[in-house]
Amino acid sequence: MGAYDVVIEIPRGSQNKYEVDHETGRVYLDRVLFTPFVYPVDYGYFEHSLADDGDPLDALVLLEFPVFPGVGLKVRPVGVLRMADEAGGDDKVLCVPAKDPRWAHIQELEDVAQNTRDQLKHFFEHYKDLEPGKWVKVEAWGSAAEADEIIQRSLEAYRPAE
Repeated sequence: MGAYDVVIEIPRGSQNKYEVDHETGRVYLDRVLFTPFVYPVDYGYFEHSLADDGDPLDALVLLEFPVFPGVGLKVRPVGVLRMADEAGGDDKVLCVPAKDPRWAHIQELEDVAQNTRDQLKHFFEHYKDLEPGKWVKVEAWGSAAEADEIIQRSLEAYRPAE
C-alpha cells in the first residue's frame, strides 16, 4: 500500500463542517452540526478522487494534534468505515500519517484501539440525528486492503473538468 494525498477540511474537536470549493480552493463553512458532537479525528478527502456519492472520497486521519482546514498531508490507509447516507455510499477511509514514525505500528484496523474505532462508529451513527431530512447507516469496518481498493477505484473514477 502506498501513500496518498489528503486535504483536511475539518480539524478534530470542531463542530463546524467545512468544505473546500474545488474550483477556487477556498474553505467554506458548510454547516454547524445540529448535535452536540465534535469531530473525533481530523476529517478530509483524498485529492483527485471521486466516491460513490459524487464527492471526493472521505478520509479520517489519526493525528497527534489537529491541523487546520486546507492542510495537505500524505497518509496511509489502515481501514474503512463502510456507510451510506441520504446521498448514497459514503465510506470513510481511516488513515495515519505516512511520514510520521509514531504511527508506523498502526498497519491494520486491528492495530487501532477498539475504543477509538467504537467512538468513530458512534459519531458517524449519530452526528446527523437532529438534521431534518438527513440519515446515516453505518454498515461495518473493513480492512486496510479493502480501504486501498476503495481508494484506487475512487482515483480511477476521477475525471477533471475540461
